[in-house]
Amino acid sequence: MNRRHLALGALALALLLAGCAGGPREIPAKDLAGDATYDWDTNATVTFNLTGDQYTAIFELRNRSSLAVYGSGTFGGDQPIDVEALRFRFSNGTVVNANHTNLSVVRESDRTNISLPARNGSLAYAGPRSGKQFRTPVFLEGSWEVTLPVSARVGVPLLSTVSPGGFDGSVADNRLTLRWANVTAGSVHARWYLQFDLLLFTTIAVAGLGLGIGGAVYYLRQIRRLERRRKEMGIDVEESEDDPRDRGPPPGMG
Repeated sequence: MNRRHLALGALALALLLAGCAGGPREIPAKDLAGDATYDWDTNATVTFNLTGDQYTAIFELRNRSSLAVYGSGTFGGDQPIDVEALRFRFSNGTVVNANHTNLSVVRESDRTNISLPARNGSLAYAGPRSGKQFRTPVFLEGSWEVTLPVSARVGVPLLSTVSPGGFDGSVADNRLTLRWANVTAGSVHARWYLQFDLLLFTTIAVAGLGLGIGGAVYYLRQIRRLERRRKEMGIDVEESEDDPRDRGPPPGMG
């Protein structure tokens, strides 16, 4: 490795460290004031609603003045979340957005700290997502609900996984909701398949099994055919039979 490569590597490392060690910064107001639809009628402490390209999160908060939210970093550790469409619902049902004086967000190096306008109420925000899996650290203890996108399912080991275990699931409007009575630590992770994926997987598996059986039958038929041809040509002679030349001289010649 020459000096030029070393210099470029050092520069990249310095930029990375500078980004990781950067001080607090605010999330753009236009993102915080964005639009999202929230179903406030939930009985869980934490509720995630996943769609094809977005997720929404609702947190039932009791006796708290702030909440720190974060995600899992690429190289391990925690990373802040750029929340969007921030809302707070007071206990009396009034909903305010990020323009409220006492509802503010600061993005730290490994956390996004949200200051609340009241110690009791519901906090909600949205964020982008993609793919057929979802993972989030458990930054608030209690009951959890995660509703998967339309037609998403779990239950086939090769195609899906859910952590932690011990969850309940129910389907409504072709959407599966996973529920945990009490989550205290670690992370919540769900990887799923679509019903069409299962149909395709099953079709491929059945077709593969059919081809395997067909190939085995064809192979056995070829063996039987070769055996018949050997017999017809007189080749199929048992090696255990004695050679006539080894039977000794004819009677009376001994």
